Amino acid sequence: MDLSDLIEVSAVMPALKANSKKQLLQMLAEKASQITGIPEREVFDTILQRERLGSTGVGNGIAIPHGKLPGVEAITGLFARLETPVEFEALDDQPVDLVFLLIAPEGAGADHLKALSRIARVLRDPDTVAKIRGTKDAAAIHTFLASKPASHAA
Repeated sequence: MDLSDLIEVSAVMPALKANSKKQLLQMLAEKASQITGIPEREVFDTILQRERLGSTGVGNGIAIPHGKLPGVEAITGLFARLETPVEFEALDDQPVDLVFLLIAPEGAGADHLKALSRIARVLRDPDTVAKIRGTKDAAAIHTFLASKPASHAA
C-alpha cells in the first residue's frame, strides 16, 4: 500500500497554526469534512473518541489520529505540518508538529491497519521526517510521504 493512494496534495497542510491538541483536531476534522463530505462534527467526535482510548501521539513529534466512520467511501488521509508544536500527550511526552489523520470506512478492517502501519513506517524514517520538517511546500511534503523510506526500518 502506497501513501499516495491515501492522500492527495490538496490534503497536505504544510504550515498549520494550532494552539492546542483540541484545536488541531478540530482543524483536521474541518479539512477531512471538505474532502470526504462527512460532517465535521462526526469526524471530530470520532477522532476525539479514539484519543480518549489513548493518545495517538507516537513519539518524535508525530501523531497519527485515526477513526472509522460510516459513509466514508475509501481510506482517506490528511497531513499537517504545524508551525509550532502542540502538547499531544504523546508516548514520549514530546509536543507534536507532524500529524497524519487517517479516516476509514467502518468495515475497513485489515486495510485500515495496513494503512496505519504504512504511515508509521514512513514517519519512522528520520530522513523523510527531516525533509518534511524542512519544507512548507505541500507538493514536496506529499512526495516525501509517498516515497519509500530510505532506511529499511521495520
